[in-house]
Amino acid sequence: MQSMEDAGLVAALAADAMSGRMENPFAAFGPRAMPDGRMALRSFQPGAEAVEVIGPDGTPLGRLEQAPGGLFFGVIEAPATEGPAGYVLRIHWPGGVVQETEDPYAFGLLLGDLDLHLFSEGRHFDMGRVFGAVPMTVEGVAGTRFSVWAPNALMVSVIGDFNGWDGRRHPMRLRHGAGVWELFLPRLGPGARYKFQLRGAGGAVFDKADPIARATERPPGTASVVAAPPDYAWSDADWMETRAARAAQDAPISVYEVHSASWLRPGPGPNAVYDWDGLAERLVPYAALMGFTHLELMPVMEHPFGGSWGYQPLSQFAPTARHGAPEGFARFVDTAHRAGLGVILDWVPGHFPTDPYGLARFDGSPLYEHADPREGFHHDWNTYIYNLGRREVSGFLLASAIWWLKEFHVDGLRVDAVASMLYRDYSRKHDEWVPNVYGGRENLETVSFFRSLSTLVAEHAPGAVTIAEESTAWPGVTAPVTEGGLGFDYKWNMGWMHDTLLYTGRDPVHRRWHHDEMTFGLVYAFSEAFVLPISHDEVVYGKGSLYERMPGDDWTRRAGLRAYLAFMWMHPGKKLLFMGQEFGQPGEWNHDAELPWDLLSNPGHAGIQALVRALNALLRDTPALHRRDTRPDGFAWVVGADRENSVFAWTRSGEPDDVPVLVVLNMTPAAIEGYRIGVARPGRWREVLNTDAAAFGGSNLGNAGGAETAPEPAHGQPHSLSLTLPPLSAVVFTHEDDAS
Repeated sequence: MQSMEDAGLVAALAADAMSGRMENPFAAFGPRAMPDGRMALRSFQPGAEAVEVIGPDGTPLGRLEQAPGGLFFGVIEAPATEGPAGYVLRIHWPGGVVQETEDPYAFGLLLGDLDLHLFSEGRHFDMGRVFGAVPMTVEGVAGTRFSVWAPNALMVSVIGDFNGWDGRRHPMRLRHGAGVWELFLPRLGPGARYKFQLRGAGGAVFDKADPIARATERPPGTASVVAAPPDYAWSDADWMETRAARAAQDAPISVYEVHSASWLRPGPGPNAVYDWDGLAERLVPYAALMGFTHLELMPVMEHPFGGSWGYQPLSQFAPTARHGAPEGFARFVDTAHRAGLGVILDWVPGHFPTDPYGLARFDGSPLYEHADPREGFHHDWNTYIYNLGRREVSGFLLASAIWWLKEFHVDGLRVDAVASMLYRDYSRKHDEWVPNVYGGRENLETVSFFRSLSTLVAEHAPGAVTIAEESTAWPGVTAPVTEGGLGFDYKWNMGWMHDTLLYTGRDPVHRRWHHDEMTFGLVYAFSEAFVLPISHDEVVYGKGSLYERMPGDDWTRRAGLRAYLAFMWMHPGKKLLFMGQEFGQPGEWNHDAELPWDLLSNPGHAGIQALVRALNALLRDTPALHRRDTRPDGFAWVVGADRENSVFAWTRSGEPDDVPVLVVLNMTPAAIEGYRIGVARPGRWREVLNTDAAAFGGSNLGNAGGAETAPEPAHGQPHSLSLTLPPLSAVVFTHEDDAS
């Protein structure tokens, strides 16, 4: 084969390719039309023994010459067909290995100008289907288009098993306006492991996982994996049509928070975990049987360190490979929906870990994070903070949110660490933060981001909800964006959780001095749409489980826990309970072991589980307990100041035709006989729940199923009930005529 190449040019190209400094690979490699109608070819294949050129039908077209360093070059007659499929490279590798492939540098530009424009503007919300590694067919050739944002890199290559992880083999083309690099690799499809190799401005070379990978290697592996965009055949149309009503402020919502790897394990050891299908077979029916309305999964986005519980993710578009392939996660969600369960995901847009193969200094510069550590580094978690003021970064995160909601039919996102994002001085000393443009501590970029998130979720995923884990008094977290709020659907009530757990952890003899810890939450209970969270954060880091927080012996602890759970379920606000607390797990949660399910052989722990099931049923079947969860006219104190007896009583109301509910709580270990409670309606009040019932592991003290009113005024009401209040208990009543 005739070369017609200048020896000096060949040597220079070979030197550039060998050094990994190829500035424009499409100018150096691939086909070039000659004036006489023939085609000049260059192909860089370091380590290859020979490169032949063949036609699409296998007809030999010639053999390329080899220059020192691995550059092959020559001139062939025009291929049989036009375009990149007109010829094939037959590469001979040592050991008799022969590879045939179309030439990656024969393909033109593939990413559309509109895609690049929307990406640069932070408005490409279908990013997961367009960027990263996308299997596709181009001009009749099947392969994978790779793309990655790295505007400050001098060179970017695709590396993987398919090229010996050699960054010299497949350098990419830079689309200058957007800072996005792209390359199509023929005959490469789903399942291939890959990364991007980048050369920074200072000359350093580093390998990075794909920020928009749809699948990953199972940790401790760190490679991205080529995966086709989801095409799962969903069977949850009925659920999707009704999910908005199931998550509305007037709906009964009871959330079971789960760490997917440690809820139940198929065997010993921290690496023994069920795949998504195994969880669908076990977790979904359990949660449905318990009467929960939603599952909330701690982050399932791929994360390198299992001990972070997912809260330091590096792949915002890929379900963790610990549980199998992404389509398995889709089947899990579909199974949950068919069982009547919504699926909420914890989502972390505030910060990311510093692992060198991840987002940190991605192209050799602080790209995803702030450059100034006063803005860009979390000392609490040793993580980098996303630069939400950069359009490409905020767009990347918004696209991630939409990805989970649209592609996996997820019903909501619980946004982690919102307070740390809203305040520039969060957990920082006075000289460790940068004020906003007005000199304040509010993070205006975060405010804009959350408002965009709320607006986009409503537009792209109708019926899905957003929930803020926000621990301060930031105003309007759940107020509409049109009214100046952040637009979240719900906010975790961290103050209620903190105060009431303090109270229940006190010796009952001291509770009279801390009565307000149980009542103060009602001062602000309707200022936001609240979720009452007893989450994983309350059963780790030496805090003890709910069971362990209760003072006294085992019987007293179980009784106190039952009373507290009933208090929570009867209190205004949606409910969230972390796994294991529904049966009184006695120890702190351990993410490397499954829950202690053997405890259910103990009647006392089985009784707590039975109570939670009964509470969920009562919540679901009693409109007064949920229809006005976010409205002050749905709650009224009857007894709110009886410090001496540590007794609390209140009513819950729904719409005018709904049966009102009376709740009485005794937080002392002594039974109280003849405690008088004022009520508006005369007649018999039926006891619909008693946490001291034998079925729940209690002493079975109560009111024989109900009580009759007497014409004796009390608490501003014309009638009253004389009740027996069991020790450390909650008793719940409805008016019998209304309930019948």
